[in-house]
Amino acid sequence: MTTPKPGPPSTPPNPSARVAALFDRVAHTYESVGVPWFVPIAEGLVAAVAPQPGEHVVDLGCGRGAALVPLATAVGPDGRVVGADLSPRMVALAAQRVEELGLTNVELSVMDASAPTLPAGQADAVVASLVVFFLPRPAEALAAWAALLRPGGRLGISTFAGRDDAWRRLDDLFTPYLPPMMLDARTSGESGPFASDAGVEGLLAGAGLDRVTTTQADVVVRFADVDAWVTWSQSHGQRAMWDQVPADAGAGLREQAAAILDGVRTGDGDAALTQQVRYTVGRAPAAA
Repeated sequence: MTTPKPGPPSTPPNPSARVAALFDRVAHTYESVGVPWFVPIAEGLVAAVAPQPGEHVVDLGCGRGAALVPLATAVGPDGRVVGADLSPRMVALAAQRVEELGLTNVELSVMDASAPTLPAGQADAVVASLVVFFLPRPAEALAAWAALLRPGGRLGISTFAGRDDAWRRLDDLFTPYLPPMMLDARTSGESGPFASDAGVEGLLAGAGLDRVTTTQADVVVRFADVDAWVTWSQSHGQRAMWDQVPADAGAGLREQAAAILDGVRTGDGDAALTQQVRYTVGRAPAAA
């Protein structure tokens, strides 16, 4: 009788469960390893949506609160912010931060952003920072988000645009190990809707929004050495890529990454990488 070889670690059975499990795993390190990333991106999205005092805002995929906190500050004590995330650990950490900051205008819940269970037509604004490309059916999710808006309300999302050559080469180190589902054109290909401003704007227009506009901003991240880059890249969604790298290939990947980072060191000695972030905002049609 042949002894069966052990299979790969079990994974949750559906995409939403897989995403929740991934972010539960990284919640304790997410935006907590000394490299500003999600906060500056979220602050740019909040600025693009321009929440006003007294407004009701929904933050989908709120994580540990990168957008939640500036939103709560912007709407003030007379406003209200509802934050939701699929990861229970993320929600728990966001709640802890809200309590520490004494924010009384924030509500949090565990919820699937693909189909938010919130009242329709009541939000002045809905934001989702670096969320939509994780969802199995982005167009359907955007339509559900648009349905939450009052007439004239704003929906704003952030997505990745271009990146510098060094960042691209670092990402390419993982490509030989990634399954086809992780190379899906929706998220990383050059022909999918997330590959261009027009593609993302088309998704929002398809969700029934008008006056759709896009702005871009460069976000620079800095690393003292390859260890800092590894720690950071394993502290968020890229952990899923690391999980695909065989144990005997990890050292070689780190060595190649170190060489790439050494090639982009600045005057202060840090390696600097630049990612362009896209902010796309649309409005619900005004009341007839």
